[in-house]
Amino acid sequence: MTSENGIKVFAGRNAKTLTQRVCARVGTEMGAARTMLFPDGELLVKLDDDVRGRDCFVIVSTCAPVNDNLMEVLIFCDCLRRASAKRITIVMPYFGYGRQDRKDEGRVPITAKLVANMITAACADRILAIDLHAAQIQGFFDLPVDHLSATPVFHEHFTSIRPQLGDLVLVSPDVGNVKVAETMANLLDADLAIINKRRLSGTEVRVGNLIGEVEGKTVLMFDDMISTGGTVIEAAKLVREHGAVAVYAAATHAVLAGSAIERFADDAVDHLIVTDTIPAGDRYAPIAHKTTVLSVGDLLGEAINRIHTDRSVSALFHGTAGVKR
Repeated sequence: MTSENGIKVFAGRNAKTLTQRVCARVGTEMGAARTMLFPDGELLVKLDDDVRGRDCFVIVSTCAPVNDNLMEVLIFCDCLRRASAKRITIVMPYFGYGRQDRKDEGRVPITAKLVANMITAACADRILAIDLHAAQIQGFFDLPVDHLSATPVFHEHFTSIRPQLGDLVLVSPDVGNVKVAETMANLLDADLAIINKRRLSGTEVRVGNLIGEVEGKTVLMFDDMISTGGTVIEAAKLVREHGAVAVYAAATHAVLAGSAIERFADDAVDHLIVTDTIPAGDRYAPIAHKTTVLSVGDLLGEAINRIHTDRSVSALFHGTAGVKR
């Protein structure tokens, strides 16, 4: 497949490396575009390729700085629309503001819906995202959403190292992710345990009871994202108190905000496995010896191929754990 077939894949400023991997799978060169910053902080997107009548994909994760990256998405949309692109698909490996998906107290916004409205108003035709924090966010968009799961990437990795994991138990540190953890446990021939938690604030959580047996076993904790690391670290301490011999933590989105890196430098977690939905940069330097970064480039590339050729995207997940529901 070449660029002559009508497909163009562009990268936002924070997704150059990931987009190169995607383009290698799609079989095309990365689209030529520049995002420039004016002295007053305003952004300008300039296309250096002709996109008239093309099927265009823009890859940008709306991670930190969230608002700058979100504006880049909106400006990219407007630029492509005015350049007469046939179809615009926004590929958001990480969807910022995804945790503000409901009113959990009075006088607060539902920002995930607001962001969906903004992207729709910018005239995007389709959204491609990975492991949204809540599946109902798909319904916030008034346009088609392809919701991917990174579990095939994790499944391939953990299958390759399964012998060294020994007696394994999957632990879900969040009850909302139990279904995915259960399916992964079945795929890896492992047991399942659950921890219930209560969030006290944006940075503080309290873990409660452990449901299941972890004594003498290797624990693999599996979740959609790690933000400040509070949940994972407290859960790791809990399972160690119950006799776990090793603790692996895996998550699709390594937000790693605040003091998360310092927390993981501790001995509570033996190994951290994440994907490149959020660019790593130099953030992992203090914990590089215990961190594995898996790429979702092939997964996104195959999904883009299927969207472009009007084939099923859900077929990618036959035989593996699906998305959170």
